[in-house]
Amino acid sequence: MATLTEPSSTLSFTSSHFSNVSVGSSNHFSPSSASNLEVVSLSKLSSNLEQLLSNPDCDYTDAEIIVDGVPVGVHRCILSARSKFFQELFKKDKKSSKFEKPKYHLKEVLPYGAVGYEAFVYFLSYIYTGRLKPFPLEVSTCVDSVCAHDSCRPAIDFVVELMYASSVLQVPELVSSFQRRLCNFVEKSLVENVLPILLVAFNCKLTQLLDQCIERVARSDLYRFCIEKEVPLEVAEKIQQIRLKSPQEEEEQSPKVSDKMLERVGKILKALDSDDVELVKLLLTESDITLDEANGLHYSVVYSDPKVVAEILTLDMGDVNHRNSRGYTVLHLAAMRKEPSILISLLKKGANASGFTCDGRSAVNICRRLTTPKDYHTKTAKGRESSKARLCIDLLEREVRRNPMVADDTPMCSLSMPEDLQMRLLYLEKRVGLAQLFFPTEAKVAMDIANVEGTSEFTGLPPPSNGLTGNLSQVDLNETPHMQTKRLLTRMEALMKTVETGRRYFPYGSEVLDKYMEEYIDDDLLDDIQIEKGSPQERRLKRMRYRELKDDVQKAYSKDKESKIARSCLSASPSPSSSSSLRDGLRNST
Repeated sequence: MATLTEPSSTLSFTSSHFSNVSVGSSNHFSPSSASNLEVVSLSKLSSNLEQLLSNPDCDYTDAEIIVDGVPVGVHRCILSARSKFFQELFKKDKKSSKFEKPKYHLKEVLPYGAVGYEAFVYFLSYIYTGRLKPFPLEVSTCVDSVCAHDSCRPAIDFVVELMYASSVLQVPELVSSFQRRLCNFVEKSLVENVLPILLVAFNCKLTQLLDQCIERVARSDLYRFCIEKEVPLEVAEKIQQIRLKSPQEEEEQSPKVSDKMLERVGKILKALDSDDVELVKLLLTESDITLDEANGLHYSVVYSDPKVVAEILTLDMGDVNHRNSRGYTVLHLAAMRKEPSILISLLKKGANASGFTCDGRSAVNICRRLTTPKDYHTKTAKGRESSKARLCIDLLEREVRRNPMVADDTPMCSLSMPEDLQMRLLYLEKRVGLAQLFFPTEAKVAMDIANVEGTSEFTGLPPPSNGLTGNLSQVDLNETPHMQTKRLLTRMEALMKTVETGRRYFPYGSEVLDKYMEEYIDDDLLDDIQIEKGSPQERRLKRMRYRELKDDVQKAYSKDKESKIARSCLSASPSPSSSSSLRDGLRNST
């Protein structure tokens, strides 16, 4: 997270204080005093110029730039002094009317790429102040509660937008800063998230970043036809050349595919690109390649029109739960596209919403990792379209709650335990542990149904001993990475089933756990229980939190108990005394 919010020291002024210099010696400044005075003066100037952007009382703008339909007031003198691009742009409109502000549409100014409103305002803030602020969390993070937000798609997309703005609008120091950030993203993010970085590096002619992205994609198992679809032709050829130079590595990752088969697959995918469903059906009928072998459904949900996807599904020539070579089902890729109509079509055909990828992500997790808090939480005005990302998340979560026990053939293709899997397991272990503490009986029922006892608890990495090495007594030296990943995925599936069973049959208790995990996920529960430790203020806060939590647990227990008694009374044979027994049962509930 620090990599997202830490401003570059080379681009920002540092605050300082005046040295203790007397008035009488004002004409005899030492070099250090003069330096401090300059820093303070520049910092003051930066703060004053910031008021021109943030303070509505200082609205003396003489031009407007339209971004995403929202006008942003600017001062042409400042922009032209800071950017050669704006200097040339404003020269053309020098003779414009003095009574009307000239308006510029950012989309028309940018020859390639897209820059959103928040990214442009962030860019303007640097132009005016010379300082880089922390990124706005509502557009640079995702809504997955267990994500570290250091390489998720919203974080990458925000820096990509800033790179487009900095490059096209000619602010070279920002280009250098954001290029370093993008280089850090390349190695630790998913390969599909590297593609937008590759495109901005290609368009902005960032050679070092482009070479790094090409190398990363070439080492990956990303589908050849997807690469040709996503990146420029010359870049796709470079990637293919690198892959051909290392055939041994490629053969280890996937079985060799004949050129003849690749040609047939290419024809099927081209037919999908042309939206010709009849041609797709003809090619599949006449060839010995199935739609699953060609990964036709995977390709279609990513690139085809939703109506074409629905028509392909009506052919019933493919399995909606088929996994490609990377372990993704069709629903996983549809979640990346965030198109509700495609998700509904797949779910109607029996797509499994509870299936996991090789690194332990479900379709809901994938969709949450791609969604910003702004898209998820913004309330839609009446008559306007709702957020598709929010609709997709709600659809998938409802489907998981409706069918929480669906079996899944999660592939064990990962040779190491991904960090994402560790984070999810730690989150689930903490949640189920809290359920055992607050609602022991209900938790035991849900854990028995999910067969949690048949799995081994995940406690994170082994704690170090007194020496430099780890505690080897807690490590099974005979367990291979493949076996470890398989064991942990089994544990995670059991914990997921426990959580979903609790949501279904003990909803009020689950609401309490949701609230606690959302507000205090980073806190240590054991420290909270030890109320008498810490300073007086900390002890008061702990007592308040303990009382609030105790009240919430008691209310949830009472509600679940009342609903249980109500169901048992209503299921009994109807009689005149049934209503009175129901009232007595509710009155005597404890």
